[in-house]
Amino acid sequence: MTQAPFLRLCITLSLVFLLGACASSGDSPTGTPSEVQEIQSQLLGDMPLPAASKMIGSDSLIIGRGDNWVGRVVLSGVQTPTDIYAFFQAEYPKAGWTTVSAVKSKTSILVFTKGDRTSTVEVGEGSFTGPKTIITITASPKNANVIAPSKK
Repeated sequence: MTQAPFLRLCITLSLVFLLGACASSGDSPTGTPSEVQEIQSQLLGDMPLPAASKMIGSDSLIIGRGDNWVGRVVLSGVQTPTDIYAFFQAEYPKAGWTTVSAVKSKTSILVFTKGDRTSTVEVGEGSFTGPKTIITITASPKNANVIAPSKK
């Protein structure tokens, strides 16, 4: 009888470790924190990122690199969504980005422009077993020559 609770505890702990390993695996850049930061800055250029955030490569699509990339990058953050939101509000303007819109909610949205580029930052809660925060940054040219369909 005393072995049953111990066995359940061992199984539960094994599952927790297994799920934790699955949640932390991914294809983000690896290396020392400064090496990871260097790779991310080479890819994303003039867009500051929260400390210790890591790119989730399988969810990202980056075309180009440096200050002219377009696409979507998804990051995992170790800070709370509120702290990440505050980071973007404070740091993007320091890097020359102008805030166009900022909405703070369960899923927060910030829109910035710089020169002929626009960037939308979405900040949301992470999963129970994964990162605290999921950050999605979308970058594109500001005037992408979008033509509305005409009614005939």
